[in-house]
Amino acid sequence: MKDMNSKTDMYRANAIRVLCRIIDGTLLTQIERYLKQAIVDKNPVVASASLVSGIHLAQANPEIVKRWSNEVQEAVQSRAPLVQFHGLALLHQIRQNDRLAVSKLVSSLTRGSVRSPLAQCLLIRYTSQVMCESSMNTQNGDRPFFDFLESSLRHKAEMVALEAARKITEMDVTSRELAPAITLLQLYLSSSKPVLRFAAVRTLNKVARTRPLAVTNCNVDLESLLSDQNRSIATLAITTLLKTGNESSVDRLIKQITLFMSDIADEFKIVVVEAIRSLCLKFPLKYRSMLNFLSNSLREEGGFEYKKAIVDSIVTLVSEIPDAKEIGLLHLCEFIEDCEFTYLSSQILHFLGNEGPRTSDPSRYIRYIYNRVILENATVRASAVSTLAKFGALVDTLKPQIFVLLQRCLFDTEDEVRGS
Repeated sequence: MKDMNSKTDMYRANAIRVLCRIIDGTLLTQIERYLKQAIVDKNPVVASASLVSGIHLAQANPEIVKRWSNEVQEAVQSRAPLVQFHGLALLHQIRQNDRLAVSKLVSSLTRGSVRSPLAQCLLIRYTSQVMCESSMNTQNGDRPFFDFLESSLRHKAEMVALEAARKITEMDVTSRELAPAITLLQLYLSSSKPVLRFAAVRTLNKVARTRPLAVTNCNVDLESLLSDQNRSIATLAITTLLKTGNESSVDRLIKQITLFMSDIADEFKIVVVEAIRSLCLKFPLKYRSMLNFLSNSLREEGGFEYKKAIVDSIVTLVSEIPDAKEIGLLHLCEFIEDCEFTYLSSQILHFLGNEGPRTSDPSRYIRYIYNRVILENATVRASAVSTLAKFGALVDTLKPQIFVLLQRCLFDTEDEVRGS
């Protein structure tokens, strides 16, 4: 309390920060006057500390903090960037439950009184929120404040332009309204700053999920990012290309992916595998090259989650694309010949038991399945026995052979296997 009246600004700022963490509502009313004075203090460090304290205090004592509106509004007009940023954040928190008040706040600030880039980013978020709420309540298609978002694309601060582009791409806009944002993001793809390249490609990746045609003009720039030293950027670039590519570009993209798969971590490989699966479902005629890619990936080093993602993808493709069934099942059979994960072996054996008997030549899978009975642990052996039984029950021509194999399993040392 004594430091709050200190002549040293740093002591005052630190005292305010500490007090906001330890006081309750009763004590807050006693020091409220000091906090309100600090909000309009000439020193930006003191003012900012008081505003941030207000943001924290508003969660437990919203009614008290609401009384500071006049001082906070004055802080929003401050020339200090952080004071304006924290002031806007607190003012929005005070008014957040009053939709009309938030709309008026946005309306007054979009006329150009915000100088701080951080505050401008906040204002863009609040503006898009108001626009979304307005579009839900009005059916005439009017979008107030869209001109403000579009003008923010030309802001000299890169963070502001990126935030505006991100919000425009998240809205339900026309192709003409989306074009300036895509153009800006395309420009940032060739930036010398890694953070700008990452932000741009991540945003384009999200757009490609719902509007792939809007991103196709960026494909050349995205391909140049495949060799980026930052593997996160390269991974996002390839997954974006997979979403925007056409059937004729699939084989070329697969070759490019193969070149850098060994250089990235498993978490990024999983993202690529999921993108490959989506692309194959989009262009089912290209299943051969994609299944070959997934099969080759199974033979490479990798953890459980990565291998599981590949197996799940092959299972999905086999289930959704009839022509891919036999090739996909053979790839899975080859994988369980040298699989270190019990769960995946059991999963594949179960899938083989469901799909294998319905193929043109079910007998080709029996060898792979029975090898698991001979070479694997008890859990996998039990799964293999159950799979053999399914083949015997569904394929009459294989019953005599499978009966002999199952008889051998009766002498297994594990109850789990004998009981199967």
